[in-house]
Amino acid sequence: MRGFLRPAAGLTCLFALAMTGCSADSDDTPDAKTAGRSSASPSTSPSPSASASESGSSVTAYAPYVSADEASDNDSAGSPSVYNLAFVIADGSACTPSWNGTAAVGNSSVTSRISALKEDGAEVRVSFGGASGRELAETCSSAAKLAAAYGKALDAAGSSLADFDIEGDALTDSDSVDLRSEAIALLQKERSDLRVSFTLPVMPSGLDDDSVALLESANNKAVEVSTVNIMTMNYGESYDGDMGDYAITSAKAAQTQLKGVFGTSDSTAWRAMALTSMIGTNDVDGETFTLSDAAQVREFAESKEVAWVSMWSTFRDQQCESGNSDEDDPLTNCSGVSQSAGAFGEALAG
Repeated sequence: MRGFLRPAAGLTCLFALAMTGCSADSDDTPDAKTAGRSSASPSTSPSPSASASESGSSVTAYAPYVSADEASDNDSAGSPSVYNLAFVIADGSACTPSWNGTAAVGNSSVTSRISALKEDGAEVRVSFGGASGRELAETCSSAAKLAAAYGKALDAAGSSLADFDIEGDALTDSDSVDLRSEAIALLQKERSDLRVSFTLPVMPSGLDDDSVALLESANNKAVEVSTVNIMTMNYGESYDGDMGDYAITSAKAAQTQLKGVFGTSDSTAWRAMALTSMIGTNDVDGETFTLSDAAQVREFAESKEVAWVSMWSTFRDQQCESGNSDEDDPLTNCSGVSQSAGAFGEALAG
């Protein structure tokens, strides 16, 4: 997903959703999540159910991506149970976490912003990475230093939820992928309540080899993964059809990967997944995710009991004004489609 660098995106128990255990089960108990190729006996105990805590009485939560340092009037549309805070990246080339490379994680305006998001009982998930800047694993020299950097950001936000949005060069850099896995495993040893999601690009054919390799690395380094969040967006110029259909096709392909790798049931693999769409105009010409697509994705997610659905992003959940100013850009400030403010949030929340 796009970042905010703009003028003002041996196996362990990866399937950690169930209260009842995290082995690769054969029944329909929701206990797991992730994708990879290898398989072995899990050795760690499960973390609390992410889907249950994030969604209350509803199985499928709504958790949009928001700016960590800039409030939007559309943040509360759909009454999110969790906000994904975008993005913590490295401060230049240092092993120092910062919000979008511009603000310290303890910046007072950001902490005030986070407090406001939590006022109605919602949680915040710190999202590391995105499409811009350098992910911390690319700048930190050791797993211990990287774990400390991640922990500093989580502490500043008062969060036990960590999302790792890995894409672009960071996804193909195997050294940083392995270092990140080691660091997350260290952090989870220190923080038993830490719940981890990986946000990864997807195609209608499923997760690519690099994404699978990342999940294999997490498996091998004993990381507990609560959710694999697939970015159902920006497929390429040849994909100029219905974006709702593409999202569902992508989800089905990824779910097959999850189920096949770990030998889990259908329901376990579905509950191990999250779906994030780029609302309105996507970065690829010809791809437009409409309000009808949003309703279609929500209905599908509920039918499969997907862990959560999300969108990029709340500050774009409004119609562009007439004119062509820099502050009215459908890729950064608005959706590029006809809508009322907050309409995508309402549709995706169900």
